[in-house]
Amino acid sequence: MAAVKKHILVALVENKPGVLNRMSSLFRRRGFNIESIAVGRSEQEHLARMTICVLGTDEQIEQLRKQMDKVIDVIKVTDVTGPRSIVRELALIKVNSTAATRSEIMQIINVFRAKTVDVASDSLTVEITGDDDKIESLYNLLRPYGVKELNMTGTIAILRG
Repeated sequence: MAAVKKHILVALVENKPGVLNRMSSLFRRRGFNIESIAVGRSEQEHLARMTICVLGTDEQIEQLRKQMDKVIDVIKVTDVTGPRSIVRELALIKVNSTAATRSEIMQIINVFRAKTVDVASDSLTVEITGDDDKIESLYNLLRPYGVKELNMTGTIAILRG
């Protein structure tokens, strides 16, 4: 039996209304849950780049990729899963902080090379970029202090070279 794993699909699409809806509808019709999706402009003015993370077997994802290629407004779809990819995500984490805990939290943040982007009397907001494991590790270390809010961008990826 084939193993289910996380795949990262990058689609170069026309940058116009309705494209995101058509793509998400395709995933829904095929019974796939989108783990994360990030969409933004590309190096070409009229095109956008979608990075979609989805769980499935290699065979299921290849079939899905072929279906995505058939969607109007889709220029190209690439499965960038694997060691040749640079994968990043951005997270903002707001954590409870008092005068007594602030220095401990700052030490943890520094270990992860994260940035403090806001300091309030009762909280710190941290910005971290990295892969899922790095963000999850920092989040787990900050949880005992009381995470007030977590906001993540979704995965983006690009092939090396």
